[in-house]
Amino acid sequence: MSDLPRKAVTRTAKLATLPLGFAGRATWGLGKRIVGESAEIVGRELQQRTAEQLFKVLGELKGGAMKFGQALSVFESALPEEIAGPYRAALTKLQDAAPPMPTRAVHAVLDEQLGDDWRELFLEFEDKPSAAASIGQVHRAVWHDGREVAVKVQYPGAGEALLSDLNQLSRFARLLGPLIPGMDIKPLITELKDRVSEELDYGLEAQAQQIHADEFAGDPDFLVPAVVHQCDQILVTEWIDGTPLSEIITDGTQEQRDRAGQLLARFLFSGPARTGLLHADPHPGNFRLLPGDPDSDEDWSLGVLDFGTVDRLPGGLPTPIGDSLRMTLDGEAQAVYDLLREEGFVKESIDLDPDAVLDYLLPIIEPARVDEYTFTRGWMRSQATRVGDPRSPAYQLGKQLNLPPSYLLIHRVTLSTIGVLCQLGSTVRLRDELEEWLPGFLPEDELPEDELDEDELDEDGLDEETAAEA
Repeated sequence: MSDLPRKAVTRTAKLATLPLGFAGRATWGLGKRIVGESAEIVGRELQQRTAEQLFKVLGELKGGAMKFGQALSVFESALPEEIAGPYRAALTKLQDAAPPMPTRAVHAVLDEQLGDDWRELFLEFEDKPSAAASIGQVHRAVWHDGREVAVKVQYPGAGEALLSDLNQLSRFARLLGPLIPGMDIKPLITELKDRVSEELDYGLEAQAQQIHADEFAGDPDFLVPAVVHQCDQILVTEWIDGTPLSEIITDGTQEQRDRAGQLLARFLFSGPARTGLLHADPHPGNFRLLPGDPDSDEDWSLGVLDFGTVDRLPGGLPTPIGDSLRMTLDGEAQAVYDLLREEGFVKESIDLDPDAVLDYLLPIIEPARVDEYTFTRGWMRSQATRVGDPRSPAYQLGKQLNLPPSYLLIHRVTLSTIGVLCQLGSTVRLRDELEEWLPGFLPEDELPEDELDEDELDEDGLDEETAAEA
């Protein structure tokens, strides 16, 4: 059997070492302060020791512990370099690897799900997994028709382990908060718990992946592997090679970093517009940089994996996101404030200064103000410090803002993607993607004619103003 259904006491004991360790280090830090060391130096040492223990423990487990670690890993760029450096390798490992399930356990799942003669479905099957993640591991194989495939095998007991880990992590979320400046850990854990049943449902994942595969078929910029076979605990999809973005982050050329970043931004905004779905797990292990189509001018394309978590957005990303972004860039403080209140970002019981809200938002959307922007760890750290330092006016204002449930996943996916762009150090033409794909970002008088609302066109295909002039 896998290590996931191992006795709960074993997993609980490992996770319990985290708060115990935090308490011990806090006592150690107090002692350091008593003997005269500065609060800043002691604080950084505490943060580094805590982070090292956290990712060591999470890296030894699958389930919710690893899922939480992967979600945190994309925000590594928000940490001070002297703290992030020592455990960056551990974060990268969490993005696409975990201890594998024993071969006998894999075969037991295949027997149960595909039948005793499951080997007849494959011309080849590699027992050693090519990747292992939070709820399943992937084996490379050759399907009976000759196609190279990826076989995702769900760990027995994955659901119980996910919920058990996340419940325990939520009990000491407050202690984890200082690890990532400006990030509220508890809502992240709550959201991961809310998505457990969806993530375990390979039927939903297969449906979401095939929708993307059909939509992006033949696209020179993206490759989504098609679904080959699916049952309760097995998902078989076409295999794709390529370099994981985690490797581009550590060893890629600047050309690869820029291209990967541009495509990542394009996928974030174009995916919902084209499929009505938002890929909601944007950590680097889920993307591959591939050699480009020989008929394309671009040298690289982006392979996209793992559609276990998606947000369903039938109309694409909500138009108020584009509206508020455009009005913020134009400096329309009162209009932005009114829209945020209307959408529930400012509760009716709260009164804020519209100009202060504008000042809060402008630094965050700096990459959208220019034709191209270079995302850096330094910029990410400055934003995290600005909104995460209790002494900062931005922190005080941010505490009074509200995040409506319908925007929760969109918010996290956007922040996570920006985190990956900063890890890549990409120079990206973000504004191009916003103008092309984000509803509301361009005012109606600047929209291409084929994007005008059909109600605004007369029977001859003219908009109302042009028809009146005619």
